[in-house]
Amino acid sequence: MRLRVIFFKSLSGNEPVREWLQSLPIEDKKAIGADIKTVQFGWPLGMPLVRKLEAGLWEVRVTLRNRIARILFTVEGNQMVLLHGYIKKSQKIPQEDMSLARERLAKLRGEE
Repeated sequence: MRLRVIFFKSLSGNEPVREWLQSLPIEDKKAIGADIKTVQFGWPLGMPLVRKLEAGLWEVRVTLRNRIARILFTVEGNQMVLLHGYIKKSQKIPQEDMSLARERLAKLRGEE
């Protein structure tokens, strides 16, 4: 099944993942885009590219030249909704990044 990739949009119309991506160097954008496309066309996928974090929440694990990026997403029907992206600096997912993804997921589902 091919997923349609969409960006989470806040009530004010911001797309935080798109804005974060635009702030990155071009080679990082290309690497992240290629990995998202792999998920889009190959879903469902597992490790090493995709890891399930909890019910309804996965991460795309992107290896960049000198660092690691993560894109947290959910799948709703045939849509891959990009909820949050960050550059990984530690072993564990920082609590604020997880909280942000959960918050956006709740908003997406109209639960907040």
